[in-house]
Amino acid sequence: MTIEDDQINDYIENLIPTGPDAIVQLEEYANLHHVPIMEKVSIELLLQLLSVKKPKKILEVGTAIGYSAIRMATDLPDADIYTIERNAKRYEEATRNIEAFQLKERIHVFFGDAIESAEAVQTMAPYDVIFIDAAKGQYKRFFELFEPMLADEGMIITDNVLFKGLVATNYEEEIEDKRKKQLIGKIDRYNQWLMSNPDYKTCIIPVGDGIAISTKRGDKS
Repeated sequence: MTIEDDQINDYIENLIPTGPDAIVQLEEYANLHHVPIMEKVSIELLLQLLSVKKPKKILEVGTAIGYSAIRMATDLPDADIYTIERNAKRYEEATRNIEAFQLKERIHVFFGDAIESAEAVQTMAPYDVIFIDAAKGQYKRFFELFEPMLADEGMIITDNVLFKGLVATNYEEEIEDKRKKQLIGKIDRYNQWLMSNPDYKTCIIPVGDGIAISTKRGDKS
């Protein structure tokens, strides 16, 4: 008997206890309005990693409506989260949600393009964890731009690196949509680059839409 990945994912999701009403409402809003937020199994893995790491300062690239930032801040009462959002509507929604959760003292939202915001983001460095969850086609650029802001014992986490499993297919021949094919190719190349990066040790976990966890290798000398 072969078990499909979707069946396993659904099984794990059903095991996850229902969160507080306010969190459930955020999840329902995101689903209704097609706002990309982390899948349930992915956010649980992220929070588990962070509970072990115990970071004091987290940089998130891609705020959306503030869901993951709120989840991180709620689970990590000693951490400050700095997050970047370029979409004006999403930025406004995120700030409202953060205020509603009474977390505006610990979640700081930079409004603007992630690359153009680098100088402002740099002022709060170093970060113990950098979480990349924005434009997938820019993942490598985000990593290279913000990696120098990572603390010595820091960790970089990238979400959506499997892109619904399409990176593992013969997408060059099987995908007809040119833009989609290009995006899959960029994510595929990012994964290959990550795994061969001499300065970082990376593992990719096939949970949710795929999560890459990268840590510094240290002084190789």
